[in-house]
Amino acid sequence: MKNVLLLLLLLNGTISFAQVKGRITQKNGQPVSFAGITVKGTYNSTSSNEDGSYSLNIPKGHHTLLFQSLGYKTREIETDASSQPVILNVILEEEQFILKEVVITNENNPGEQIMRFAIAHRKDNSERTKAFEADFYSRGIFRLQNVPEKILGQKVGDMGASLDKSGNGILYLSETVSHIKYEKPGKMYERVIASKVSGEDNGMSYNNAQAAEFDFYDNYLPFNVNAVSPIAENAFNYYKYQLESTFYTNDRHLINKIKVTSKREKEPAFNGYIYIVEDSWQLYGVDLSIKGSQIGKDLLNTLNIKQNFGYNSKEKTWTKNTQILDFDAGLFGVGFNGRFSSVYSNYVLNPVFGPKTFTAEIQRFEDSANNLPDSYWNKNRPIPLTSEEITDYRRKDSLQEATGRKSHINALDLQRNRFKWLSTPIGYVYYNTEKNWQISYTGIVRRLGFNTVQAYNLAPGFYFTKHNPDKQTYTTIGTDLNYGFAEQRFRATGTISRKFNNFSKRIITLKGGSSIEQFNPENPINRIVNSISTLFFKDNYMKLYDNNFLRLSYEEEIINGLYLYGTAEYTRKKSLFNNTKFSTLKDAYKPYTSNNPLLLYDDDTRYDNETPAFEKHHMYKVSLATRISFGQKYRTRPNGRETIANDKYPRVFLKYEKGFASSINDYNFDHLSAKVNYDLTVGNKGELGVSFRTGKFFNSENIAFTDYRHFNGNETHIGKSERYLNVFNFLPYYSHSTNDQYFEGHLEHNFKGFLTNSIPLFNKLNYHLVAGYHVLATPERNPYSEFTIGLDNVGWGKARFFRIDYIRSYESGFVNDGVIFGLTFLDILE
Repeated sequence: MKNVLLLLLLLNGTISFAQVKGRITQKNGQPVSFAGITVKGTYNSTSSNEDGSYSLNIPKGHHTLLFQSLGYKTREIETDASSQPVILNVILEEEQFILKEVVITNENNPGEQIMRFAIAHRKDNSERTKAFEADFYSRGIFRLQNVPEKILGQKVGDMGASLDKSGNGILYLSETVSHIKYEKPGKMYERVIASKVSGEDNGMSYNNAQAAEFDFYDNYLPFNVNAVSPIAENAFNYYKYQLESTFYTNDRHLINKIKVTSKREKEPAFNGYIYIVEDSWQLYGVDLSIKGSQIGKDLLNTLNIKQNFGYNSKEKTWTKNTQILDFDAGLFGVGFNGRFSSVYSNYVLNPVFGPKTFTAEIQRFEDSANNLPDSYWNKNRPIPLTSEEITDYRRKDSLQEATGRKSHINALDLQRNRFKWLSTPIGYVYYNTEKNWQISYTGIVRRLGFNTVQAYNLAPGFYFTKHNPDKQTYTTIGTDLNYGFAEQRFRATGTISRKFNNFSKRIITLKGGSSIEQFNPENPINRIVNSISTLFFKDNYMKLYDNNFLRLSYEEEIINGLYLYGTAEYTRKKSLFNNTKFSTLKDAYKPYTSNNPLLLYDDDTRYDNETPAFEKHHMYKVSLATRISFGQKYRTRPNGRETIANDKYPRVFLKYEKGFASSINDYNFDHLSAKVNYDLTVGNKGELGVSFRTGKFFNSENIAFTDYRHFNGNETHIGKSERYLNVFNFLPYYSHSTNDQYFEGHLEHNFKGFLTNSIPLFNKLNYHLVAGYHVLATPERNPYSEFTIGLDNVGWGKARFFRIDYIRSYESGFVNDGVIFGLTFLDILE
């Protein structure tokens, strides 16, 4: 039935519509790229491609077509679309500007006067398109340039026929056709009718209308650092304006071409041109660029946004017809550029939406969206493909057909399954692509560490994973091994994990064995940092215990935004002691501090290597937790659901944990906790991060120290994360651990260049000011607090992986101060 319906729809389109296509050029034959083509008096529009070629489906009959591009005269051409296709090539002449010479003074700047009118009418003009329906088309393309044969010693290859011999080519090419419903502020529903990805016969493009929503009527455009619109309420704080020229459209609208210049190089403001319609002060077009460093994307060189607006005389409204977003980036000599082309057509302005139009689902793919034939795309693609894109589709589609053969799959696996001399130290993966499984080995070097219980220790891992690529599910079976040379102890854990679906993402995991673990299960002490501090500075911060366990865990999003987690566990825990005095020359004969964290804060016991932190015991533990993401949105794809956090609302975590049936009765406990995380973007003034956590133990006066609530301290002067919303950087690791009630709060505001980019000379560094406050309250202690001030985005060029903070800590008065050096890549190496 669905196939019959689709056939009828295609036949109906063939009978009722005709196709007009051709090429738009200048007088000298050069193409006019991304010109707008509109059926006059309607919202039916399209755009030419890079080569100037275009195609447009219109009802059969007599029509007037408008051909419009910034910098060129608009042309009106009548055509009789009674047969198809209609070939209509068009030459556009450069616009004849009529602006006479104007003397610009402090009192007389016509560009500023026009922009003041545009700003004053911004809200009214925004309201004209506050709600609409439209057909939407998007094409995305990513290119690589100058890719070397090897990167970091690893051979790159042709990346699935993406690269030619010179290291250039299209990495990704995709298209979507959809219908959107939109209402300000920010409500959207997109129904994807067609989706196509080069080299994937069932490809599902990630292009979407929400990602293309750049509205210059808003005060800010959403990037990592919000960019200020040239017609924002506070735009005069960021921009200089100059009226460069004026011209009349065919229907006698006077258009003002305003040159826009950012006042300060590093602030999030655009440069380029904005076109304002006289009297109504609506947007006619924009051609604006911004540097990646201005919006917190240092790998990005430049981003350019071009928008063309079309006029509907019935509703006296200019609506966005086309948008071209170009960008280029690069790192280590490898270039990367891309373009997202979008076409909006067949607008219905200010429709009456029902109460269930906008829900948590913002995008849904129709069942047949990703397997429509080429005939559909040839008929309905608004922007014709370029020769480069046609070649990419043909080559990758042919390659996919070839690579789908068993012989080719086996040959490819045979090549990449070769065991090399570096495979033993750094790891190895064996692939069976035909049957969708792989075996991975985590190399010895990648998990090599040093601590005072084991001295040098190795922790290789072996895992088998079976995938279902269509359903995006998997089954994993594996083991993690561990051997400590000083301890002369071998440990092993085994894992079986199953992901059942990609919608609720239900995962059940069974894990058990023998492991060596930190007292704080959040592992605040980095293995690499601890190894260096122990070997070279005699500071053994990591404290460990032995755990034999069997744990069953479950997680699932039971309804949108409500996640459920549960565990049931048997555990046998035992204290461990230092087994080595080995270090470098620093204090070679001095013992290490005790592995018992309870003894570290007393000079008489800090080197005790005989008193256990707790008695050996076994017990059962269960926990039930939930995460609530208020206002969460999602996209429904044929193979799963993609969730999107709503930054307007906090995320709440609730957890209940119980230890029972312990071999030592006093070690039983109940623990209830809650956490709230919230991020607030403050215009272009940065982002405020907030994290609060509170909890209370019950029936837990004498529980084992392993089950205390431990707080993430830091004694190394090395930070290991991008943000410090879960750590006290001057707090000793176990000094404030508690088995009673507690409260901790973290606030951090990253100004993302708002203040520093306005300071002459200093702004060339492009560092971001960060300020924070952290507080911890537990019974029988005065509150502990830290005040921080620092610089983020520290580095050189595009390598900005560092952060430096000055910290002062207080508890019944001043305690300490100093500097933390943040290395944001440490957790990745771990």
